[in-house]
Amino acid sequence: MQADEIIELLKQQANPTYLTGMQRFGIDSSRALGVKLPAVRKLAKGLKKDHLLAQQLWDTGIHEARIMASLVDDPACVTEQQIDSWTKDFYSWDLCDQVCGNLFDRTSFAVAKAIEFSAREEEFVKRAGFVLMAEYAVHSKKAADDIFIPFFAIMEREAWDSRNFVKKAINWALRQIGKRNSTLKAVAIAAANRIANQNYKSAKWIASNALAELIIDKNSLKKYKPS
Repeated sequence: MQADEIIELLKQQANPTYLTGMQRFGIDSSRALGVKLPAVRKLAKGLKKDHLLAQQLWDTGIHEARIMASLVDDPACVTEQQIDSWTKDFYSWDLCDQVCGNLFDRTSFAVAKAIEFSAREEEFVKRAGFVLMAEYAVHSKKAADDIFIPFFAIMEREAWDSRNFVKKAINWALRQIGKRNSTLKAVAIAAANRIANQNYKSAKWIASNALAELIIDKNSLKKYKPS
């Protein structure tokens, strides 16, 4: 199937009401058709992995086509240059999360790019760094704990950033890595407590929200809420 055929199929499933509603979730819909994500995934599921097709879909600039590109691309064919180029194009949190979780976290560059992007200034590039940490924790079942432990120092370093899409990604990474096993949970809780002591509103939110999920009072079965 060619890129133009896929675009036509996407257009057939476009929903003006959904397109308007995307904005309520903080999604930049200025380049979108208004196709629901399950429909995009269903269409992608019927396609074989195709690196060239993914490039063509990305180059259309259409929101759903770019998500489709992340679903049909072959992680083994993705280069570091492609990751840098696509990440530079991120303009909405959902595009960032879909591309990182569908594709980038499955490449050999995932860990290095997570570290690199976490120090960047651009909001969605920086978000991508922490989303990669979270998604790598979800999908890389056999990854050693030693790969994740250095991420906690980065989260502590960047917890000052009050931008909504950055702080939420830091929180996501902290919680997701902490849920991998008891060893990482203990390290995550210790990191969250240090973050809570930082004199930044964003840091306190990141820590409080993470601790509420990572620590549970077994007697009352209520989530812990730090004072």
